Amino acid sequence: MSDIITIADLEKTYHSGHQALKTINLGIKNGEILALLGPNGAGKTTLISIICGLVNPSGGSVTVDGYDIIKDYRITRQLIGLVPQELTLGAFETVWDTVNLSRGLFGKKTDAAYLDQLLRDLSLHDKKYSEIRTLSGGMKRRVLIAKALSHEPKILFLDEPTAGVDVELRKDMWQIVNKLRASGVTIILTTHYIEEAEEIADRVGVIRAGELLLIEDKQRLMQKLGKKQMTIELRTAITQIPAALAEYDLELADSGEQLTYTYDTRSGQTGITRLLQDISQVGLTLKDLNTTQSSLEDIFVNLVHTE
Repeated sequence: MSDIITIADLEKTYHSGHQALKTINLGIKNGEILALLGPNGAGKTTLISIICGLVNPSGGSVTVDGYDIIKDYRITRQLIGLVPQELTLGAFETVWDTVNLSRGLFGKKTDAAYLDQLLRDLSLHDKKYSEIRTLSGGMKRRVLIAKALSHEPKILFLDEPTAGVDVELRKDMWQIVNKLRASGVTIILTTHYIEEAEEIADRVGVIRAGELLLIEDKQRLMQKLGKKQMTIELRTAITQIPAALAEYDLELADSGEQLTYTYDTRSGQTGITRLLQDISQVGLTLKDLNTTQSSLEDIFVNLVHTE
């Protein structure tokens, strides 16, 4: 799969001296969903703003479908749709007028059939003649997406698309994103909701303090950096972990009937077999065993808090 966006040695330092981006190198594949994770101030929005032509870089280059974002600004901007964090909409305009005007601003001919279907796909069709001020926050977020898609872009940027949106509407948004990807749109989203990336992303990038810490296939990332926990249920409660099991760094639940063992999935020797043997030797009887894999959230927290 070829890259539709190529970022090479990209840097951004503001007049204040703050370096928002530090030598970012990244290729975004055509048709993928890429999730960019990072704490506030990590540089996610700055990166998106540069690619979309809203902020000038201090160094490096970005090409979109082979076109340079500075030399070929008009072409690259037409290839991109952007859904910003802020609800920037005219209060007294109708939904239809908003998306129709946005399409015209990109030089696209009027296409009522396309816009009509777009509003249907976003569950906005029954609100097409409603003024923006009468809509809920979730509906306004959908209008922003419709506005960004009005000119039929090949790439869609979603900057915190579900911020302030309830859980039910958030899941609807995931379905919308998957439908767009199925139609061939490349999607890049920034999010604070880790489950969002875990649910829909093909690849995950983690940014901290302007640096891209990693970019990895989601499943491979969880396999490489994740840890597993084995929960051991005992038939009889204990008040403390036997000294003979100290090397395993077990955790004892308050009930005294459950031991938790954490191990690295990358290790050739997990120690499980020897642990179970030692548990038997100290006279403990097992009732049940189960294992759980670290979530993407666990991995993210570990990465951004590692100095």
